[in-house]
Amino acid sequence: MVLDTSKYDLKIMKRIDNRADDPVCRVKYVRIRECNLYNKRHEVTVINGTVIINRVIRADSGNYRLTLDRSDGSETSRDLQVIVEAPIGSVEVSIICSSSGGMRVFCSSEGDQLLYSWTLNGDPLMDGNSSIDLDEGTDGNISCSVKNHVSHAQKTIRLKPCPADGSVGSVRSFSHLHETHVRKETGRSESEDEKIERRTCTHSRRFMRAAADHHIYEK
Repeated sequence: MVLDTSKYDLKIMKRIDNRADDPVCRVKYVRIRECNLYNKRHEVTVINGTVIINRVIRADSGNYRLTLDRSDGSETSRDLQVIVEAPIGSVEVSIICSSSGGMRVFCSSEGDQLLYSWTLNGDPLMDGNSSIDLDEGTDGNISCSVKNHVSHAQKTIRLKPCPADGSVGSVRSFSHLHETHVRKETGRSESEDEKIERRTCTHSRRFMRAAADHHIYEK
């Protein structure tokens, strides 16, 4: 941000090939004079030396260079990296009970560049993957936290003893399979929530294939 932009000729360049014809936006006397960087997108404005993009897209990611040309001929430049990521969706936690007695906890969510962390009864667990193995008899509340550069979310469930009689416990999320097929047969387009349901179903199918050798339950 520049406090008094009237004294400068600003140039914002997206560094693609590091050539003179890389996309650039020039601002002079607080007005955009030339800009092939944002292809006349109406949601892009420059206010007091700050470039504001009200609706970013993935293509806005990249390396940029901001150059300030002063009236005395001097120049100052600054390089910066812009990362655009999809925010995290709802977090789902599921558990598979092994026939050997242990359990594996799975965490899933939508979004980009996801980082996972786990806690058991508030104590951090030494595992940063989307799944974690627990010993038989592990009890308490397990939490999966998911974050990226733009958002974070968390889901906590209560661990249940694995069924001892070989039966499968509650699998309420599998009903999404039927609901999604019904929506497609109607020909109605999917909303964002319905797309998330469809992706959750794909995750659930993997659990169903494992059900022949494991006991499964979900919260």
